[in-house]
Amino acid sequence: MIGRIRPDISACYTRAVIDPDELLFESRRSPVLCTRGAVATSHPLAAQAGLDILRAGGNAADAAVATAAALAVVEPCSTGLGGDCFALFFDAATRNVHAVNGSGRAALELAPERHRDSSGNLAWDPLGVHTVTVPGAAAGWADTVARHGRLSLAQVLAPALELAEHGFAVSPITARYWQLGEERVRAASPHGGEILPAGRAPRPGEVFANPSLGRVMRELQAGGAEAFYRGWPGEAIVDVVRSLGGALDARDLAQHACSFEPPISTTYRGVRVYECAPSGQGLTALLALNILQGFDVRGMGRRSAALYHHVVEALRLAFADARAFVADPTLSDVPVAGLLDETYAARRRACIDPRRAGVHPEAGVPERSSDTVYLAVVDGEGSACSFINSNYSGFGTGIVPRGCGFTLQNRGAGFSAAPGHPNAPAPGKRPYHTIIPALATHASGELMACFGVMGGFMQPQGHVQVLLNLVDFGLDAQAALDEPRIAIQPDPPEGDLVLEPGAPSALAALEAMGHRVTLVQGWGRSGLFGRGQLIVRDRERGVLWAGSDPRADGCAVGW
Repeated sequence: MIGRIRPDISACYTRAVIDPDELLFESRRSPVLCTRGAVATSHPLAAQAGLDILRAGGNAADAAVATAAALAVVEPCSTGLGGDCFALFFDAATRNVHAVNGSGRAALELAPERHRDSSGNLAWDPLGVHTVTVPGAAAGWADTVARHGRLSLAQVLAPALELAEHGFAVSPITARYWQLGEERVRAASPHGGEILPAGRAPRPGEVFANPSLGRVMRELQAGGAEAFYRGWPGEAIVDVVRSLGGALDARDLAQHACSFEPPISTTYRGVRVYECAPSGQGLTALLALNILQGFDVRGMGRRSAALYHHVVEALRLAFADARAFVADPTLSDVPVAGLLDETYAARRRACIDPRRAGVHPEAGVPERSSDTVYLAVVDGEGSACSFINSNYSGFGTGIVPRGCGFTLQNRGAGFSAAPGHPNAPAPGKRPYHTIIPALATHASGELMACFGVMGGFMQPQGHVQVLLNLVDFGLDAQAALDEPRIAIQPDPPEGDLVLEPGAPSALAALEAMGHRVTLVQGWGRSGLFGRGQLIVRDRERGVLWAGSDPRADGCAVGW
């Protein structure tokens, strides 16, 4: 079955071409306050799906998966069952934080030596079939609900199934990214019509239904993750990958399982910040926070050149370490404890010149020891689920398994091109992962905040900036997301600096320090600067303060 599309009956809202200039909007909103539960994400219908599950008796984990599943329907250009997911769950009863690593592995038959150039570097297409790793989202959804939820997976998936089968109105930013992925999806496989009805992306305000994806979700409802990996959806994945010359086979899907490594954390000004352990890049945010803790961030002032300079320099050092060391921990020794040690942070902090931009830094030597969607949910009991789901590069590879209504991720593009690198590709190996959820707790162990900022290598940069806005500058949940951001570009993120409007006096000062700065405005900010979601819990009153990024189509909703 293919997707179907129904134009809006009001012609004045239907555009033949999406003009980026028409998306030069600015959002000004106050935080959402509530006491019985909150959901914040990049699409209102997905936020409503999560809220419906909370009202039906589900907890934060149930609502998070319901929201992620709904996003797989309404934002297929960012996420879906062909991608991976990660979660952090804060249990209010025990004050423990648990992690779910729902990422997949490279094919057991992968032969990276066939894809190296004369210099030995990896030379495969970063959007090609060889970058397809096992899609981990289905198992990640099921395990998050089974381990931490209260409801059945069938109940949790019901709102998403209704959206898939009955359709939804496509929102503006989603329509823009969908349009940008048209050519990739059209060229990638014979089944792109399932998400490109009439051979094109839906326009803003058109109604799109995805009955093929609905069929897959019904399989998940009836048989759980096993029905996905060992049933007809898994067969369809293998068939299309093998037909295009890829290495993934039935064994890879049948052997897939999530892992549950303890989260890693550091303390920033008395707040404990949690990230998922490698192979994710959450370590990058913690490294930068450790460096920044030694500076008077508040005294530098919001939107100042001094603040931006120190944040950028700390992030460059953190990325240098993360790109050197982060890899699949089952196959490489990732020295997390040494990297997060305060003595090491002090050494890296000393590399920063407060007056001049540094050159591209190299990784340090620590002591050794043995396109995406993000959503935040906090329930009325104070438990929280920080959840992220992604195809990686928009539609990923753009490859659609027959009858499934989703595209397959290109997560294998996260492997290092350099031979002998800890993150070099290998059979059955997980690549460096960009998607990272985050949580923060008070020194007492009570929940402070559930947050994340989607957007490739922008994610740890967004985590750091949002946390500084909360801790150092005392902004509320919405204001912390509204604040102008900076980003190191391009990929890999050690190069030029891009800056949002809102701090004009900082631009010249940063250039005088030696930074190469570009000012970016318009709809493109949603990609460059990420799209964050944030829920802060007032532990004295139990009130939730929720915010949603103005750079996306979404919202925060509460009960």
